Amino acid sequence: MNYREAMEYMEELKQYGTVMGLDTMRKLCARLADPQDRLQFVHIAGTNGKGSVLAYVSTVLQTAGYRVGRYISPAVTDYRERFQIGGRMITQSALCACLEQVKAAAEAMAAEGMPHPTAFEVETAVAFLYFADRKCDIVVLETGLGGAQDATNVVRTTLVAAFSSISMDHMDILGDTLEKIATVKSGIIKDKCYVISAKQAPEVMKVLRQASALHKAKFFTADAGRAKNIRYGMTKQRFTYDKYKDVEITLPGQFQTENAVVALEVIGALGRLGYPVPEDKLRQGMAQTRWPGRFEVIGKNPLFIADGAHNEDASLKLAQSIRFYFTNKRIIYIMGMLRDKEYDKVIRNTYELAEHIITVTPPVRGRAMHAYDLAQAVRQYHNSVTVADSVQEAVELAYLLAKGDKDHIIIAFGSLSYLGELMDVVEHRDTIRRDSHGRSEKD
Repeated sequence: MNYREAMEYMEELKQYGTVMGLDTMRKLCARLADPQDRLQFVHIAGTNGKGSVLAYVSTVLQTAGYRVGRYISPAVTDYRERFQIGGRMITQSALCACLEQVKAAAEAMAAEGMPHPTAFEVETAVAFLYFADRKCDIVVLETGLGGAQDATNVVRTTLVAAFSSISMDHMDILGDTLEKIATVKSGIIKDKCYVISAKQAPEVMKVLRQASALHKAKFFTADAGRAKNIRYGMTKQRFTYDKYKDVEITLPGQFQTENAVVALEVIGALGRLGYPVPEDKLRQGMAQTRWPGRFEVIGKNPLFIADGAHNEDASLKLAQSIRFYFTNKRIIYIMGMLRDKEYDKVIRNTYELAEHIITVTPPVRGRAMHAYDLAQAVRQYHNSVTVADSVQEAVELAYLLAKGDKDHIIIAFGSLSYLGELMDVVEHRDTIRRDSHGRSEKD
């Protein structure tokens, strides 16, 4: 199997959709000799912020000298981002080698009349196989959807179960109340592990505490309200949290303090479990953490921000950051949403801050909301809306509207699925814009 064939196979697996439950995943892993049982995990669930928590924790552990695997979804710029060791993506050859083994097991299951594993189940098995073969000291694992019935939850050797902000999302699958959603997500808690949670709504905290007690797990709250001396900025932010004085982070956004505090508590718990991190390495790791597509500056003159805000809670946090960082600025949006998300609430929470809104169609077969339909929804609130036929057209139009004016800010948000292409267009904009003579307009 070469890389092209591997990607074609992963595309074929999309026909099996999303299936909640662990039975198929357990059988698939068993045929691979249960590689997940040879690993130790930090397992992270949440509605928003779990990727940022993963980035902080894994970067700090790497800086301290541990061999760290990280498994994330979705990827933003390259499929292989899903599988990383030491911050480096899996090679094409290693991915193909692991996928061949998982494919053989999956096809054998189907031949015996069992359900064929889904794309996410196959990817998760590839991750376990890769990390076990490379003998990772610890794996930082992000749930795909929910917790209890998510394919990642076949793991049994969780050291720390961590929870970022839990809010309303995927209600058709996880439940229509915060309590129901929290109950599903609490399923990642294992017997006698440590549990670290951001401060949540009271009904969420109650569920997490009860689940921790049931599993005799040690529960700790990472309360961002205890953070002191917070200094916000677009390139650097600092805060003090309990014994950690003047911690520097470079991920922007007011909400990042909350994610960073969860990470600090996770690192503290790991230290008590035999994975110590010297304070200088902790500080270095926190400052070096990067996480693409989360209120990330991807262009300047004018400032261009990319953010994965795609649900109600994330859109509220995005609006809060816009008001904080960009008071009296003229904002241009690029929006791309999926049909099964709360697009109306996202629009309502953000529209009044925009001077103009450009809509695009994300590249997600079957779930993408067409740019025209999104524009129609936006026009219920805002009268300055343009439909773009492509991401490149959206970027060009945004720059045209901004006129190189420092008072303009361009913010692209919604589904992470289109942000990778958008980042590529912005990065290579001068080389792909050609005049009639075949030269770049920059020339």
